[in-house]
Amino acid sequence: MSSAHRTLAELNAGLVHIEDSPKDGGTLRLIVRRPRIGARDVVAEAELDVTVGLVGDTWSTRPSWRRNFRAPDPDAQVTIMNARATALVAHTDNRWPLVGDQLYVDLDLSDENLPAGTQLSLGSAVIEVTAAPHTGCRKFSERFGVEATKFVNSKDGKRLRLRGIKAKVVQSGTIRAGDIARKR
Repeated sequence: MSSAHRTLAELNAGLVHIEDSPKDGGTLRLIVRRPRIGARDVVAEAELDVTVGLVGDTWSTRPSWRRNFRAPDPDAQVTIMNARATALVAHTDNRWPLVGDQLYVDLDLSDENLPAGTQLSLGSAVIEVTAAPHTGCRKFSERFGVEATKFVNSKDGKRLRLRGIKAKVVQSGTIRAGDIARKR
């Protein structure tokens, strides 16, 4: 097992810290654009746009398997992961972008706290949580280990949506690392 991969016991030990995530007013810790397949750009500031999602990201050019590979899924413009879960799974800060999401927020992403339809203000933008599922995939497992995939897809992992959530942009605007995500 790679030293970058945590054991299931180590991951489960981190649940308490994740469960203490703020219910509102969480900090945007990291913004990552995916300019092409396999590439990651960590940026301090970005634009969220109602048409293209995160400007500079490839979401708007990637056909969705959920839409028979025809067009991007409008309910998956932006992917968001809990920063505490990311820190636990990624093991080191430089591995955060490998998770594959765009926004990493210190916020309780559970369905109980952020059901589909919940809007969040972030910088001058507004995003809306969608019901589109977000689960650990083959790439996630390759990068962080089978145990990490089991962890995020476990009963507690699903309850807390540890693999993250998907959202759509409902008001274009600028976001910056350090911005506070607030429920509307």
